[in-house]
Amino acid sequence: MTRSNTFAFALLELVITLAIAATLAVFAIPSYRSHIARTHRVDAASALYRAAQFVEQAASDSVPTLPAGLDQAPQFGTPVYRLRVLPTDDTNGGYSIEAAPAESGPMRDDACGIFTLDATGLRGNRNDVGGSTPASSECWNTS
Repeated sequence: MTRSNTFAFALLELVITLAIAATLAVFAIPSYRSHIARTHRVDAASALYRAAQFVEQAASDSVPTLPAGLDQAPQFGTPVYRLRVLPTDDTNGGYSIEAAPAESGPMRDDACGIFTLDATGLRGNRNDVGGSTPASSECWNTS
């Protein structure tokens, strides 16, 4: 009788492979999530600037309504942020635009909360959910 040579993984090799995969997952998943959150924030900031250009060009006495595509971020697809133009007051220079996280979107619990941009170029964030809002430079930082 001839004996066939069969090769298989030893239990030790399998355990080492699983340990390496688990270590990679521990570091990779949080990094990936922070990258996705930063990407969504960049989309919100870009959408605010596009909407501000639209409002500047509209130049009407009333508060303009943003057309489809400019009323959300990202511009196409499922909205992560909803944009709206706020009425004029004494401090915003003529208009203010806010990008609020969609109620069922991935950024609904984000610490940066609602992004705001007004006619004077003042950028800001406010968190209506509660808790502290990070400095605007952290939320608007695109690097």
